[in-house]
Amino acid sequence: MCQLSGEKDSNLKKLSLSNIHLTTLDNKLTVASDAMVSVDTASVGLWIGVGTRHEKLSENGLAHLIEHMLFKGTVKRDAITIAREIENVGGHMNAYTAREQTAYYAKVLSDDLPLAIELLADIVQNSVFDTSELDCERSVIVREIAQINDTPDDVIFDYFQAAAFPNQTLGRSVLGNVEVVRSIERQSLVNYITRMYQAESCVLAVAGLVDHEQLVNIVAKRFNTLPKGTMKEVDFCHYVGGEIRVERELEQLHIILGFRGTSFFDPDFYTIQVLSVIYGGGMSSRLFQEVREKRGLAYSIYSFTSAYLDDGLFGVYLGTGVKEVVDAIPIVCEQLMLIPDTLNESELARAKVQIKSSLLMSRESTSSRSEHLANHFIIHGKVPNLTKIIDNVEAVDQSSIRRMVGRLLKNPPTLTSIGFTKTLEDYDKICARLS
Repeated sequence: MCQLSGEKDSNLKKLSLSNIHLTTLDNKLTVASDAMVSVDTASVGLWIGVGTRHEKLSENGLAHLIEHMLFKGTVKRDAITIAREIENVGGHMNAYTAREQTAYYAKVLSDDLPLAIELLADIVQNSVFDTSELDCERSVIVREIAQINDTPDDVIFDYFQAAAFPNQTLGRSVLGNVEVVRSIERQSLVNYITRMYQAESCVLAVAGLVDHEQLVNIVAKRFNTLPKGTMKEVDFCHYVGGEIRVERELEQLHIILGFRGTSFFDPDFYTIQVLSVIYGGGMSSRLFQEVREKRGLAYSIYSFTSAYLDDGLFGVYLGTGVKEVVDAIPIVCEQLMLIPDTLNESELARAKVQIKSSLLMSRESTSSRSEHLANHFIIHGKVPNLTKIIDNVEAVDQSSIRRMVGRLLKNPPTLTSIGFTKTLEDYDKICARLS
């Protein structure tokens, strides 16, 4: 069990870290709590260190299908009972599947925390995977995939992932392949749960009005049948880059231009976060000002980062017109190339304050705090130290930003586009602009 306390930051008010406690149960399940005495609610979730990346090619979409199916009935509750029990106390439950994690979570009044934990334990450990419900849910997910495909500013991120990591688990869609989803049988769900939902890969995290000792007792009682075993290793990913163009009759041209980024463990992890803010992270960012405000070439333009256990991505999303793209893409490239020589201290300081403020503002949310606590432990094997995180952000300087831009440009870029793409420059010409 460990406890962290806040320290003073040089540029912000004293960081008041609430008490964070950690306990590992006999079955290797980690229980973490972040006590917030000024609230009347609690957010609780089970985060599991597996996701789309842990699927076989023949299983693509299985992790996401399981996420849906766990709400469809257990040995003691059917789907409507699960929904009514959480909503009878004014709470809510939800879940998500990502490439390296899956989460099931709830938010309730603190007095109802035992109920929320019991419901989470029931759906994760006792789901029956009724075949009629499975037939229905497969159809629902096929419709979900169709909806995403009809939303170009969503599906383009799947194309971007596939172009960056072709023929790899990290390049596959979280929602899955339609044919595979339609073919998944009940036993595949049972096998995946047994193989992947092991106690040692899970963190049960709570933030809010919570007593850690009581929490541990409740969790130990409820989560007592999780599978045991050793997590299977995943294949290391290999960034490739390249291009995917999808011709569609659309009013806008949707584009992502990106590069190989950093993993969670990379020394430049915080550097790339600061660079992203400078480049396209807000209304004062270079891309927003140059592309939208000064020239009106786009409504939506922003940069983003995606970190994974062994690699990462850095990219820019742009939604623009088929005529405007002729001027927009050169500016996107030019602004990145200009950063090393034109970055000034005030711009750097503004980006770092945006990151620090966002982090501290998220501390006001029980949901954000429970998720941050769980994710950090799954990735790093320890609880987050906000003072150290902020120190790492503060340590980013102009030389590290210049180095990071140089790193981005060392690898082939990844370019994906959807719409009338004939007015978009050739991939090789864009590469030349970045050399």
